[in-house]
Amino acid sequence: MAGGLLLSGAVAALLTSALPAQTPSSGGFDDPPPDKIIIQVATVNGSGCPQGTAAVAVSEDNTAFTVTYSDYLAQAGGNSDPTAFRRNCQLNLKVHVPGGFTYAIASADYRGFASLQRGASATQRASYYFQGSPNTVFRNHPFSGPLNDNWQATDETDWAQLVYAPCGVQRNFNINTEIRVNAGTQSADKVSFMTMDSTDGDISTVYHLAWKECPKKS
Repeated sequence: MAGGLLLSGAVAALLTSALPAQTPSSGGFDDPPPDKIIIQVATVNGSGCPQGTAAVAVSEDNTAFTVTYSDYLAQAGGNSDPTAFRRNCQLNLKVHVPGGFTYAIASADYRGFASLQRGASATQRASYYFQGSPNTVFRNHPFSGPLNDNWQATDETDWAQLVYAPCGVQRNFNINTEIRVNAGTQSADKVSFMTMDSTDGDISTVYHLAWKECPKKS
């Protein structure tokens, strides 16, 4: 998939239900830029997203982009491969932003299924950063057994803490997701697993965008 998928759409601001309304002095930008955003997947790498098992698309209402997985599973216990307890996927995205604007990831929605034995645990983790930037945002969501159900997790960032792409500079955006399963004190013959997908085999992880206007050059 490296360099292969090119998507475009007029991307709107983050839904107002997800972030409080902003006054002009706050730096928030409530209207979509008057041009198109183009998202190009530079690379998709990781044990949780083998080639051909992850796809990126812009939502129909152009408020977000989604990443769909079909083979993202971690497991531990029983006869599981010792390395199978952890799976990850690193997305490296080239994002074209209309002139005069910049963007940040304001929230992300993850969903999957977990079958955890009593005594077992699992963690879903994500980090976000722009290429060359020292600012990396991490989010963790723990789960404990017994659990045999769908799971959902949302990463949200307060408006004042959003990390925006540098104005006037092309920087690739990186998203690194991870799921881990720990067998813990479960019975040795039991297997616990966690997927980043839904019961129908696919998960659309949604990344919501927030916009702001770049300072005008004098």
